[in-house]
Amino acid sequence: MTLELTSARLWTWRLAVFAIFTASGLSIATWASRVPSIKAALDIDNATIGLLLLGMGAASIIGLSVSSMIAARIGTRRGMLAVMLVLSVGLFLIGVGTDVIPSLPLVLIGLALFGFGNGTLDVLMNVDGAAIEVEVKKTILPLFHAFFSLGTVIGAGIGALAASARLAVFPHTAVIAISIVVLAFVAFRYVPHREFGSPEDAPTGWRNRLATALSAWREPRTYVLGVVMLGMAFAEGGANDWLALGVSEDHKGGFALGAAALTVFSIAMTVVRVFGGPLVDRFGRVATLRVLAVTAVAGILLFILAPNLPLVFVGAALWGIGASLGFPLGMSAAADDPARAAARVSAAATIGYVAFLCGPPVLGLISTHIGLLNTLFIVAALVAASGFASGAAKPLPGTRGTSH
Repeated sequence: MTLELTSARLWTWRLAVFAIFTASGLSIATWASRVPSIKAALDIDNATIGLLLLGMGAASIIGLSVSSMIAARIGTRRGMLAVMLVLSVGLFLIGVGTDVIPSLPLVLIGLALFGFGNGTLDVLMNVDGAAIEVEVKKTILPLFHAFFSLGTVIGAGIGALAASARLAVFPHTAVIAISIVVLAFVAFRYVPHREFGSPEDAPTGWRNRLATALSAWREPRTYVLGVVMLGMAFAEGGANDWLALGVSEDHKGGFALGAAALTVFSIAMTVVRVFGGPLVDRFGRVATLRVLAVTAVAGILLFILAPNLPLVFVGAALWGIGASLGFPLGMSAAADDPARAAARVSAAATIGYVAFLCGPPVLGLISTHIGLLNTLFIVAALVAASGFASGAAKPLPGTRGTSH
């Protein structure tokens, strides 16, 4: 092995990566919970919000594309620190462009940095999470993603309080950005330097490691797993960026209830992700994914069609439950073979996050023609397709994956 880990060192590594997942979720929910406030402050419509999201998504795809090169060149440890600083700067600029120097181009620049940083971080932290899962030999990626959801709960909760208090966007984003910078430097101390590749057979030389990372793109299973993750990525990404606005405007709930509904969604995801690992080990990935796909579809349809706000909140909760494990189980399936775990996780994460990041802007553009709630029927259909394709997550023969 390339790493000699004591139990204490493995434990602190896990805690550091838990913190990094939390910071990522916190940053995304901070932006998502203030979308209605940003829209009002800049006096823009849904189409413009969609274009802003498209700019963020494009920057995120660039981050996803270069994440393997960053990991191969400097390792996941230094890579995660660097991109957490970048996304913090982006979050800070979003606030500046909203309140201090009201400017749509400045917000777009902030979103581009924010998107690049988060897109790259998403791959790097999942690669480290998969490596830890290999070390402990049980399903824990859902728990890592639970901490991401915990971050979104914290971020959405703070956002709801900020919206209720009519706090401007800038002081809110500035405090969160500074907090993430501090957390990044603390976590950096406890993440070991790893070569990008197999924890047992890492090739020498960063060019060889990069070639190993990219080889996963030649495997058909990578793309089939991508189909499984596509619907769930749309479900999660669409909720993060549009759920609050759907409650605020389409269901006439106002800014504070919009942020509160996003909080309910995030709490539901977090709870299932906390307990998801043991459930998957008992019932298997495929059965779990199919049940959750049905739950997500039911939740989205209830959210769209509910005649009153209490049922809207029930729909948001079911939506969160159903969308909770698609992403982490896709990552776990990609990491079944320890010899190729890092490369396959990177490839699968890239496919999933393209949908996660590009889906919401597309939904925004469509919503200008048919309305936001009607647009969510597309998300329900994609989640259903994900459920039908979930057989691709079946563990590979002879690997550490769950046998179901």
